[in-house]
Amino acid sequence: MTFSEKKEDLKSIIYTYIKHWKWFVLCGLLAIVIAYVNIRYTTPEYEVKSQIQIVQEKNAGSEVSLFQDLGVFGGSSKQVEDEIEILSSRSNFIEVVKELNANIQVIALGNIINSEVYTNQPIKVNFIAADSTVYNANYSFFIEFSSANTFGFAVNENEPSKIYSFGNGIKTPIGDMVITPNVKDPKSLMGKKYKVSLSPVERVARSFKSAVKISVSAEFSNILDVSMTSTIPQKAKDIIDKLIEVYNRNAIEEKKRIADTTSEFINNRIQLISGTLTDVDKDAQELLTEKGMTGSGLEVGAAVQVSAGSRQNLENARVQLQMVSGLKDYIEGETGYDEMPVVDVGSGALSQATVQYNALVAERKRLLQSSNEQNPMIVNLDKQLDGIKTTMRSSLNSLERNVGMNVSTLQSQLGRIQGTIYSAPENQRELRNITRKQETTESLYLYLLQKREESQIAFASASPKSNVIDRAYVSSPTPVKPKKAITYLAALMLGLLLPFGVIYGKDQLDTKIQNKHSLEKYTKDIPVLGELPRLDKKDSKIIINDDRSVLAEALRIIRANLDFLIKTKHASDRNKNNVVYVTSSTPGEGKTFVSSNLSMILASTEKKVLLVGADIRNPKLYSFFSGDSVDKLKTPSRNKDAGLTEFLLDDSIQVKDIIRPMLVHHNTIDVIYSGKIPPNPAELLMSSKIEDLLEEVSGLYDYVIVDTAPMMVVSDTLLIAPYANHIIYVTRAGVTDESAVKFPMNLREEGKLKGVSFVVNDVSLDSLGYGGKYGYGYGKNSKKWWKF
Repeated sequence: MTFSEKKEDLKSIIYTYIKHWKWFVLCGLLAIVIAYVNIRYTTPEYEVKSQIQIVQEKNAGSEVSLFQDLGVFGGSSKQVEDEIEILSSRSNFIEVVKELNANIQVIALGNIINSEVYTNQPIKVNFIAADSTVYNANYSFFIEFSSANTFGFAVNENEPSKIYSFGNGIKTPIGDMVITPNVKDPKSLMGKKYKVSLSPVERVARSFKSAVKISVSAEFSNILDVSMTSTIPQKAKDIIDKLIEVYNRNAIEEKKRIADTTSEFINNRIQLISGTLTDVDKDAQELLTEKGMTGSGLEVGAAVQVSAGSRQNLENARVQLQMVSGLKDYIEGETGYDEMPVVDVGSGALSQATVQYNALVAERKRLLQSSNEQNPMIVNLDKQLDGIKTTMRSSLNSLERNVGMNVSTLQSQLGRIQGTIYSAPENQRELRNITRKQETTESLYLYLLQKREESQIAFASASPKSNVIDRAYVSSPTPVKPKKAITYLAALMLGLLLPFGVIYGKDQLDTKIQNKHSLEKYTKDIPVLGELPRLDKKDSKIIINDDRSVLAEALRIIRANLDFLIKTKHASDRNKNNVVYVTSSTPGEGKTFVSSNLSMILASTEKKVLLVGADIRNPKLYSFFSGDSVDKLKTPSRNKDAGLTEFLLDDSIQVKDIIRPMLVHHNTIDVIYSGKIPPNPAELLMSSKIEDLLEEVSGLYDYVIVDTAPMMVVSDTLLIAPYANHIIYVTRAGVTDESAVKFPMNLREEGKLKGVSFVVNDVSLDSLGYGGKYGYGYGKNSKKWWKF
C-alpha cells in the first residue's frame, strides 16, 4: 500500500466517525448529565488521617532497664511491622466497636438517599438484654415521630406502625428495649422516619478493619500513617482515635500484668528468705548465749578470712540452686496459662523462653476476649505454651543437677580449707559460719526488696507503645469521593467510547458495500463508474430535463466515466462499442432504476438512446415509463404490445416493430419492453436473434442500454454476455455483500465477462462520495435536527 493509499484510507476511517459527530455530542452530553446526577446524589466521602510514632523498647535507656539483671524483656525489640499487625488486630477493632456502640446505627430515611445520623442522634435505644446478646444481634426496625410523647414502631418499612410511648418497654426478638427521645423538642421531628439497625460486632469490626489503612510513613521510619475514608468525618475520627487508645491501653495492661506476676514471685521469695534469715539470727543468738561468746570473732578471724571467698561462692551457688528450685516448683504448681515471672537463674535460654511464654500468654488472653478456648488459634497457642513449659522443665532439671554438683564441689573445697583451721576454737568457727550465712541471706533479702520496689515504680509509670503525633483530622475539605473532575472526565470518555464502539463494531461486522470508496477496496483494477444517492419516498424515480438534483449530478458523473470507457476501448469504431448491459447480483439492487436513469441522462445530451428490457423473467421497465409525464410517440399499428419475447418467438416481427419511442420529461428515448414472460426464458435467450438485434440497434443508436436479469439468480445474463461491449454491475449500499462483488470478478478472470465496471446505488447522503455529498449546491436535502 502506497503512502497516498494509506493517507486516503486513514481519511476514510476518520470520516467514518466524523460523519456521526452528532451521536458523539449526544452521548457525551448524556454522560455528563448522568455524571452530574451521580455526583449530586452520591454522599461525599472524606479522608481522615492520624500519625503515631512507635516507641521501640530497648534493653537500656528506659525504665525497663531496671530489670535487665532479672531478665525481664530480655528479647529483641519488636519491629514496626509487627506493631502494625497488632494495631490492626481483630480484637482491637472489636473493642473499638463495643466502646463506640458502633454496631447500632440510626439512619434517616429520605426521598432519594438515606443518611446515617452519627452525632446528635434523635433517639436513645437502651437494651435490657445482656451485652452478649446485643453484640451478636442482627436486627433492624423503623420508627417515626408521631407526637411529643409517642412514636410509631415497625419491623418492616412498608407495614403499618404500632404506636408506643417514649420510655415504655418494647418486646423484640433480642429482648426488651426502651426508646427515649434525644432532642429537646420531639415535635420538630414529627413525620420524619428513621431506621435503627443492629449488626453483629464482629461484622462491624471486619468492615472497620478493611476501611482503616495503616502504613509506614517512610522507609525505616517508626512513624505510622493511619487513615480512613467515610461519609461521616466525625465517625472516622472517633474510630481512629479509639483504635490508638485501645492499642496503647492494651500495651500498658500487658506490661502491668507482667509486673504483677514478677512482683508476686519476688514476694514469695522474700517470705521464704525472711524465714531463713530469722532462723539464722536465732541460731546466732542461741550460740552466743550458750557459749558465752562476745561475737567479735577475734579468736577465729584469721581462719575465717581464709575461707571467706570459698564460703561466699558456696552461698551464691546455694542461692542459685534455691532460685532454680523455686522456679521449678512454680512451673510444676501452675495449672493454667498465666504470665510467668522472668528471673535470672544463670541461663539465657530460660530467660528467653520465659519472655516467649509471656508473649504467647498475652496473645492468648487477647484472643479469648472475642473467642473461646475451642478456637483453633487458641488450641494452637495452648500446644505452643505446653511445649515451652516442657522445655523449661527439662532445662530446669538439668540446671538443678549442674548447680547441685557445683554446691557439692564448693562444699568439698570449703571442708579442705576448714581442715587447715581445725585447731581453731570450734565455737568461734561455728559462730562465724552462722554470721556468714546471716550476712548472705540478709544481702539477698535486701536485694529482693529493692527489686520489688523498682518493679512497682517502673510499671506504675509505664508509657504506651506509641506517641500520638497528630490526632485524627480531616486531611482536606474536598471530598475524596466522588472526585468531580475525574468523574466528569471518565463519564465523557465513556460517553464518547459508546458511539465509537458501536460504530467500530458495526464497521467490523458489516460486510456490506456502503459507497464507492468501500467498493473500490474489492474491485482493485476494475473501474467504479460512480454512485447514486438514496432517494426519499417523495423523490421522483426518473430524472427530468435540466435536472440539478444530487441524483442527476451523480448520473452525469457515471455518463462521463462511461463515455471515457467507450472512447478508450475502440476509438476508431465507436458504433461497435456502445452496447451496455446493466445487471446486478440479486433482485432489488436497482439495476432497472440505474438503466432507466442512465438512458435518460444520455438522452438529455441529444443522443439517440435505446433502452432494452432483457430481464424477461421479471420485467420492471413498465413501472418506470408510465404515468402522465410519459408520452408514447409513433406507436406502430400492428404488434403494438410486442416486446423482446415476441421478437424472439415470432420471426415475422421486425426490430422496428418492438421499438417504443417515448417522451419522458421532455427527453426522447426509445424503449424495447421485455414482453410477455415466456415459459423457457433461458432457451429463448440462446437464440441467435439476440445477437442480430443488438448488432442492428448498435448501428442505429449512440447508446444501447440493456436491462438484464440478476446474474447470481439466473443464467440469462451469462447467455447473452458475449454480445455486450460493457457490463455495468449494480451494487446496492447496505444490501450487497462483499462476497457478491467477488462473483463478477471471478467471472471476469475466467473470461466469461468483459468490460465489467461497477455502480453503487442507494448510497446515503452522509456516505456519498469521499467527502460525503457532492457539494454542487443543487438539490440540497436538509434533514431535521433529530435525524442523525
